[in-house]
Formats: sequence, structure tokens, C-alpha cells
Amino acid sequence: MPENFYKYFSMATPYMELPEEFTLTEMIRFHSKFRKSPFSIAEIIEKLELEKEKDKEIKDFSSGMKQRLKLGLALFFESSVILLDEPATNLDARSTEWYRRTVQEFSAGKTLIISSNQEIEYDFCGERIDVEDYKQSKI
Repeated sequence: MPENFYKYFSMATPYMELPEEFTLTEMIRFHSKFRKSPFSIAEIIEKLELEKEKDKEIKDFSSGMKQRLKLGLALFFESSVILLDEPATNLDARSTEWYRRTVQEFSAGKTLIISSNQEIEYDFCGERIDVEDYKQSKI
């Protein structure tokens, strides 16, 4: 049913908006009203490695912290399909390594679709589809 679509799909994209006036804790609490997670709010914050920012408003987050939160909301809550668009955008080297570890651990048993031009964001995937292979030639 279309109204239940959100229960099966999670998505993270660098251009997805977040409620800026929420703190990190409030955002996760709000999200958990719509999606189930096997983790407590404190465990999610720990997995995000943002414990010091738990009471900080999202408007005061760096772009990398916002991206990590978006990825966490997609990965740490129940869904069958995870869609990630350019997942390492705005992440520094340390956070990119966090992304690679986290996505591999928490996407197991789910369908993971990553859209990216940066191989570091998907080089661990078992199957790949290259859009260039499906473009029609202009001959």
C-alpha cells in the first residue's frame, strides 16, 4: 500500500532537509515515532559517534555531522531497502571510514542501493550497475 511505503524504505541524501530546530536527541526521538529501531536513542547517538552533540541543535551541526545523522537515520532503523545517494558527501576522511564500516555492518540482510560517482562509497558492494552501460548511443 502506498501509505506504508515508508516502513520498507530508508533514504539518505546530502540534500535531504532535517528539522534544524531539533537537537540530536529530539531528532532521533521524533524519527523513532515513525520507524522502529533495535537500538535506544543513547545507543544510536553512540553509534553516530556524536555523544558530545546530543543536546546541540541540528542548525549548529557541520555539514558532515548532518550527513552522518542522515545516514544513521537510514541505517539504524528497520527497513528492507536502503537508498543512499552520494553518502560520503561532506564527510571528512575519518567520517568516510565511519560510513564504510557502518554501512557494511548495518545493511547486512537488506537491499542496499548506492548512487555515486565515487568508488570509495560503493567499492565494497557485490553487484554494480553502471548507468553508462544502459545509455543509448547517439549514432
